[in-house]
Amino acid sequence: MKDVCELLQIDYPIIQGGMGNISNAQLTAAVSEAGGLGTIGCGTMTPDEVEKIILETQQRTKKNFAVNIALSVSPYTKELIELVIQHKIPVVSLSAGNPAPFIPVLHEHGIKVITLVASVKHAQKAEAAGADVLVAEGFEAAGINSSLELTTFTLIPQIVKHVKVPVLAAGGIGDGKGLAAALMLGASGVQMGTRLIATKEAPFHEVYKHNLVGAGDTETMIFGRSVGRVRRILKTPYAKQLNEREQAGMTLEQYAEWTSEEKHIKGAVEGDMENGFINSGQIAGLIEDVPTVKELLERMIEEADEQLNRSAQELKEIRLRAEK
Repeated sequence: MKDVCELLQIDYPIIQGGMGNISNAQLTAAVSEAGGLGTIGCGTMTPDEVEKIILETQQRTKKNFAVNIALSVSPYTKELIELVIQHKIPVVSLSAGNPAPFIPVLHEHGIKVITLVASVKHAQKAEAAGADVLVAEGFEAAGINSSLELTTFTLIPQIVKHVKVPVLAAGGIGDGKGLAAALMLGASGVQMGTRLIATKEAPFHEVYKHNLVGAGDTETMIFGRSVGRVRRILKTPYAKQLNEREQAGMTLEQYAEWTSEEKHIKGAVEGDMENGFINSGQIAGLIEDVPTVKELLERMIEEADEQLNRSAQELKEIRLRAEK
């Protein structure tokens, strides 16, 4: 935990997941200002669009923040790599593709590289390629997901066992107990997405936040298995339409059309649940309020500390009883 905080120059071992085309300077800066690592997700945005967010984020905070490039999603990978170098972004996360060709270039400019992985094999390859930190994402996570469908609880300890670089846990984490659990599994910290949507600084539609706060434990669904594209979204009227369309049969082209960034923005930013979707991880069932990012992160650290101390005391008492 200490190593990853020193490596990324942050106070708390908590980073923001890339949010694609709904990324914004407000939330990114708020996470960094609160002691975590805010992240700008590039999605399919043009370099000019990403640059505007970078410049606004730099105006809002002097603390470290990251830029996430989804390699197989963005049509501007080369230009985005040049952009982060130009603006001296200290941390870059690479996902959805092979990071190996880009890590040496980023390292030449003193940029730390985080790589998203979903299996031991992926983790070992990323480490061999030079990744400084790994984010191991379980199937509980929101949005585009791994078709391997490994859960966070099983994935983290297996990856930690086979690599030496710090590993951050993602998927199903949104409170201090989740942070404590991740640390006990061997992770050095966590990455969060869904929980940060339901914060005061997040400039998303109130309908999105309201749906997260009101969600139960079974309120998310998977869409896209039939075409090999797994995405976890919140159950909404549009999500029901998507499920019916998939049941009737769909092509990969139709999947891409129905889950386009425009449809995502329509749901997340415009609050149109009839014609747009909203991503959500399974953690939604634990979201009960909309705090500031600072309140959320401080609460998580305090709760994790209390939980770890309580568990240590309980285990001590169990051992004492067993020895009698």
